[in-house]
Amino acid sequence: MKTILVVLFALLASSHCTKSNPTDVNPAKISSVQLTPVRTPVFIGKSDVSLYTLKLRLDEGHEKVFLKKVILNFTPGSQPDCIASLSVVYTGTEIPLFGSSQKNGLKTAIAGTSSMSTGLNLISLNFTLKSDASLTKSFEVQEVELIFSDNQTIKVAPDYKFIYHPALLFRAAGQDRVNTYRIPGLITTGKGTLIAVYDNRYNNSKDLQEDIDIGMSRSTDGGQTWQPMKVIMDMGEYGGRSQQLNGIGDPCVLYDHKTNTIWVAALWMSGSAPDKMLWWASKPGMKPEETGQFILVKSTDDGATWSQPINITSQIKDPAWQLLLQGPGRGITMTDGTLVFPAQFKADLGTKALDGGQFTCHSTIVYSKDQGNTWQIGTGAKSNTTEAQVVELADGSLMLNMRDDRNRKDKGDTNGRAVSTTNDLGKTWTVHPSSNSALPESNCMGSIISADVKINGQSKQVLFFSNPNNKNTRTNMTIKASLDNGLTWSEAYQTELNSAEGYGYSCLTMVDENTIGIVYEGTKELYFQKIPVSDLLVNLVKK
Repeated sequence: MKTILVVLFALLASSHCTKSNPTDVNPAKISSVQLTPVRTPVFIGKSDVSLYTLKLRLDEGHEKVFLKKVILNFTPGSQPDCIASLSVVYTGTEIPLFGSSQKNGLKTAIAGTSSMSTGLNLISLNFTLKSDASLTKSFEVQEVELIFSDNQTIKVAPDYKFIYHPALLFRAAGQDRVNTYRIPGLITTGKGTLIAVYDNRYNNSKDLQEDIDIGMSRSTDGGQTWQPMKVIMDMGEYGGRSQQLNGIGDPCVLYDHKTNTIWVAALWMSGSAPDKMLWWASKPGMKPEETGQFILVKSTDDGATWSQPINITSQIKDPAWQLLLQGPGRGITMTDGTLVFPAQFKADLGTKALDGGQFTCHSTIVYSKDQGNTWQIGTGAKSNTTEAQVVELADGSLMLNMRDDRNRKDKGDTNGRAVSTTNDLGKTWTVHPSSNSALPESNCMGSIISADVKINGQSKQVLFFSNPNNKNTRTNMTIKASLDNGLTWSEAYQTELNSAEGYGYSCLTMVDENTIGIVYEGTKELYFQKIPVSDLLVNLVKK
């Protein structure tokens, strides 16, 4: 009898222990699971960048369940070999690291043990890129599998598609004693060298009038690495005034493929007081003490050395105008060798401007038909427009894509970029059918370039455009493509790079026939990325 009782007690004890084991009895009921990409670049040199967030909600009244494995399935065509390490972090435990992997393929499994709690559970998927990761690589998670200790398997796809492209923190705030880097321009020379120009704003983020020089960076390996920054425009202490009153900024860079000459234009004025903004302090006249000056420098050795400043204000400015300046961004050399800078002038035309004053601004072009020996200027394309970019279309006409100050939220419509074309170098302009309708923006500078792309074996002109793709804020930096001379910009041919808010200016170049390069602004810093044309024109261009 005693033996029977001992056996019964042992069976009961065994049964009780089994019920308390969370792997066998009453498993947790997961009511929802969500996988959300963080729409940000993944920067080379930054560790454990959170790129995906998993949210799991467990119903109340169920026992804990243990997460045992996380499997990441990357989309076909992804290149996870650029990833140095991948880690899973669960914020619901004292030791948040769930597990990590240094061997990453299209299917990457990470094992660990974490107890899921009732309510909301947050898991982060963190990535670190290799220090030599190619900027043309990309990856995207197609699906994540979660395997639990009770043999439950849950599969979840991201809320939306987002392809991650490696990025460089091109110029960091504070680097080389520069408080803020702004206003990028970017071109590719005939030797394949990338030349980037930008404002070195030494003291703060303030526009001219300030202590600002033009910095230049040069890359001979397609943007993978960059040589030390060089100052190529610095007006010193002209007129006995301090550096703070001799700033030069808002650069625009142009490459002449006929003569292999690089030109950079920038705005300079010898200011009267540090608290006066050049936009308002510049007046009618021609002298540096009166009005802003249109200044050029050039390089004839692929950006290694640069000329002294060349002042062409007297050639192109109307003395009655308050201000004349370039782009900023980049200019072009037309098929026939004509050099073209986008430009803008500010003039009192007897009409009230949108800002309440009497000045109104017009986008236009400044051009040279003799390789930069002499320069001329066109007429205004549209009032209240600034910061334009120019491209030559296949028929030889020029398209001017303009920031339209009517898009200011406090001043009226938010209908996007203004667009006009000219067949006579800006003597007359025609409104393009896409004007103020096809490219939304939050009143910011944008970039547009043209390139011949092989589509289905045939060469076709494609326009590429970048700006903050948002009507209200400078967020969602995006590159778009148009196959019909800018009439339409299909969502199928758009790639978002960064959803975060920044200063928002950008500049594009064709690094080579297969790759787009972009420099764009964060907050006080500049980023560089490369996007294969095949990633943008999906199913049209072969990888």
